[in-house]
Order: sequence, then structure tokens, then C-alpha cells
Amino acid sequence: MRAAVVVGLVAGVVVSSVAALVGTGAFAGPEGREEKVRKDKARVEAAGWWIYHDLPKAFEEANATGKPIAVALRCIPCEECVKLDDDLVDKDPRLKPLLERFVRVRVVGTNGLDLRTFQFDTDQSWLVFLLRADGTVYGRFGTRSDHKAWADDVSVEGLARALEGALELHEAFPRDQAALAGKRGPAPSFPTPEQYPELKAKYKPTLDYEGKVVPSCIHCHQIGDAERSLRRERDGAIDERVLFPFPHPKVVGLVLDPRQRATVKAVEAGSAAAAAGFREGDVIRTLAGQPLLSIADVQWVLQGVDPAGGEVEAVVQRGAAEARLTLKLAGGWRRADDLSWRVSSWGLRRRALGGLKLEALTRAERSQAGLPKAALGLRVAHVGQFAPHDAAKRAGFQKGDVLVAVNGRTDLVRETDLLRFALNDVPPGTTLAFEVRRDGKRLELSFPTSR
Repeated sequence: MRAAVVVGLVAGVVVSSVAALVGTGAFAGPEGREEKVRKDKARVEAAGWWIYHDLPKAFEEANATGKPIAVALRCIPCEECVKLDDDLVDKDPRLKPLLERFVRVRVVGTNGLDLRTFQFDTDQSWLVFLLRADGTVYGRFGTRSDHKAWADDVSVEGLARALEGALELHEAFPRDQAALAGKRGPAPSFPTPEQYPELKAKYKPTLDYEGKVVPSCIHCHQIGDAERSLRRERDGAIDERVLFPFPHPKVVGLVLDPRQRATVKAVEAGSAAAAAGFREGDVIRTLAGQPLLSIADVQWVLQGVDPAGGEVEAVVQRGAAEARLTLKLAGGWRRADDLSWRVSSWGLRRRALGGLKLEALTRAERSQAGLPKAALGLRVAHVGQFAPHDAAKRAGFQKGDVLVAVNGRTDLVRETDLLRFALNDVPPGTTLAFEVRRDGKRLELSFPTSR
């Protein structure tokens, strides 16, 4: 697949205030989602600003015009994404003149998507890809590290900087061709989503506009879910590159400015980034030799680092000087990332936690319960009620229960730590024995993990 692509943002990510989230009303009203989807298609096609769900047409136009391509990839319409597209991406005065220099195409489902070209964090709602018509990837845009708090990860200004950077690379091509080779990764397990065993029986390579289009769509997160299922079924464990995909820069101690391409806003004391010598204000020009357009590009580089550890070379601009730094990552470094915000965590909870969703106790609650800071103390926020997410319910778990030990271990402090342990440290079908506190009483409850 050939393209230069802008693939969408998490809902609301490019707004600079809450007021900016107010939509146009295009999806208001009592009609069902099926009707909304079809109205969206008709509206976008009539406006003519985006090519609607036709990547081959975009590639053809890019080859004819010499332009890069801008593709908004988002699931069939998430209403907040539609509001973002209408009010901000299409009309924002900083973005529109930049987007006019791209061939713009909107992809609303991942059926048939070439995963050899489009490799991205599938838990995003709106992600940005920037490529050229021959398949060279310029960069990605769109980062998420929380259910709702997006302002630390993305912004209108950041998207504008990414578009500018892609245009610079496009105009200078092939000067950076060798450096850009690293923007493409190894071959995926399957070339398109519908070829995954978990998806093959239900989905086809195209959306079904002749029938029911909404249930025919493969959503982004389903690709990640299918890959994790494949690893769990085949290997009995999930490789940490797959379990902890696209690590956020915060994992290595880097806090980056979402309004810039890759500018250091802060460095966490004692972190790998601090040990490497990164400083506040550093502009990261290249990482692993790759030019950077956004935080998502930093994540792409980190995605390529072995879970067992490795070194990443960085070139930073520090005032008028240039510095070369080496980021050294130890074994297990990915485990510092957070899985709980991800849509795909629901599938992991089914396999590892019997359908439980857990939340951390507050400091005061820990103190009252007599639990040390670095000890397991997770409250049950939700118990799955229906199969196959009901193993914990059948075992007797209730909302509000506090987990203080599992299989004798008390060092699994976060829900993410417990998920990793149950998925990778014990084989599928292993019984997890929990010590639980409920209304001042101590209980012992258990259930087996599943594939």
C-alpha cells in the first residue's frame, strides 16, 4: 500500500479548551448509528475536502500531483472524532493551509488495511500517519496515555508542527531516504486485519455498505486484541513488545511538549533519560537515526527496542549546540508503562483477572488498611457479569473488595503489574489464589486464568 498519511486523533485531542469540543450537530438527533454513518459518508463526499475511504484513489492522485497524502483513520464514526474533524481539523486556521498541501483521505474502518505500511498503536481513536506515495513513512501523530486526559499528549499546535515536518521531508526527498527506512517495521503476523483467526470468520476485506455497514467494521483496537489472542493461544504468553505496545516516553523518564515535535519539557529524576543526559528544553532531532515529527514518532522508536533492553542513540539541539546522547534501557523496561487505559485491557482482564477491573487505593485508604506503599492494594471497581467475563463473579468477588495478595505475592502494586503476572508468569489455566478484604473480614477467593 502506498500513501502519505495523516491518521486521526483521540477524540478532542486537538482542542485548546473545553469549549472547542462543541460539535456542529451533524450527528445530533435520535437516528441510529447506521444512519449516522451513512449521513457522514454522504456529507464528506459532498464537501469534497476528504477522499472518503478510498486509499487507492489517494495514491493515484498523489502519484499524479507529487503531493504527500493525508489520511484520517478513525473508526466508523465515533461522534467525538466527527466533531473534531468538522470543527478543528477541517477548519482550524493553522491546519487547513497545511492540509491543503496534502492529498487528504479519510479511512473509517481497518478492513483490508495494509498492516505492512500502517503499523500503529491500535488503542488510539485518532492517529496520524504521514507518508509519501511510494510508501515511505515520514512520521506518525497521535498519542494517548489516559482514558480522558489528552492535553499532555497532543494538541493543534503539535499536529501543525508534524504536518510542517512531513512537508519539509517531502520537499527534501530523497535526502533523508536512508534515515526514513526505520519508520517501517518488520512484517506483521498477517498483512490485513481480517486474516487474523479471531477476526476471519466475522469480517470481510471491505465495509458492507450494501447491508449493515456498522457491524461490518473492524475497529483499530480489534487488531491489537487479535494479535494478543494469537500470542496467548500459540505461545501461552504475550510477548512484552505486544503486551506493552508503543511505550510512552514517560516510561523512560521523558516528558515531551505536546505542542512541539519532540521537545523535552521535563526529565524524571533517576530515570533512564536522566542517566542519558537529557535536559529540559532539548529538541530531539533524531532518535535511532530517525527524524521525529511528534511524540508518536518517539513511541515508534521505543517500540523497536527489545523488551530485554538495548541502547538508543539520540541527537539533540541544546541552544546553539548539538549533543549526542545514548539512552540505555534495562531488561523489563517496558513494564513501567500503563495498560489500564487501553480499550484492549478488557480482553486482558478477561484472560488474567476473570473479568475484574481494579483501581488503586488512595494514600489515606492504604494507611487506614495498614498497607505499605509498595504493596498490593487494589480495589475491585467492576465485576464482569456475563460470560466469558464472569469467572471472578462465579468465584464470589464483589465490587469494593480489596485485593492484598495473589498466589502469596504482595509486590504487584498496579493493575498493570497483576495483568502481566497473570498473563506471562503463569501458564493459561493456572489458578490464582487471592487474599481479599471485605468489610473488615479476610477472604480467600480463586479462579483460573484463561487463554
